Amino acid sequence: MKLVFILGDAAVGKMTVGQELMKITDLRLFHNHMTIEPVIEIFGRYDGKTILDLREVIFRNFAASDNYGMIFTYLMAFDMKEDWDYIEHVKEIFAPYGTEFYYVELIAPQEIRLERNVSENRLKNKASKRDIETSNRRLKNDDSRYRCVSFEGEIPFENYLRIENSDMAPEEAARLIKDTFGL
Repeated sequence: MKLVFILGDAAVGKMTVGQELMKITDLRLFHNHMTIEPVIEIFGRYDGKTILDLREVIFRNFAASDNYGMIFTYLMAFDMKEDWDYIEHVKEIFAPYGTEFYYVELIAPQEIRLERNVSENRLKNKASKRDIETSNRRLKNDDSRYRCVSFEGEIPFENYLRIENSDMAPEEAARLIKDTFGL
C-alpha cells in the first residue's frame, strides 16, 4: 500500500494535481472536499466532527483493502500542532499494513491561488467555493492566520517533494511526483 499526502495552501492545486496523478498511477484520489461537501449539504453547515468521522471510516477500510494506494489532499497549516498530529494519526491507521508514505507540498503565491480559486474544475468539485467573494475572503483570512508553506528543512519526512507549481501544469506536477517516487 502507498499513501501520498498532497499538502499545501488553499487553491494551490492539491485536488487538480491529485486528479492527474490518479490518471497515471493505480492510486485512488481522496481529496479533502469529498467529505466536506456532503456534510455541508446534509447538515447545512460545516461540521468538523462528522467530516473527521467519515474520513476515519474511509481511511480504515481503504488501508485494509487490496488497493495499490491512496492520494489524500490536506490543507496543512505548518504552524498548527493539530495538523501535524492529524498527519501522524492517518499514518497510524495505514502503518499496520506495511504502507509506504510520500509527501508532496505544493506552493504558489496568493495571487495565483486567487486565480485558481475560481477555476471550473474547483467550482465543479467544491460547491462550498462557488460563493467566490466568501471563498476569496476565507483564503485571504486563512493566509493571515496560518502558515501553510513550510520553512526550509522543516519537513522531517522521508519521501518528501516540494513543488512550486505557479507556472507548472497539473499534468507536469503529477508526472514529477510519479517519477520522483517511482509510483
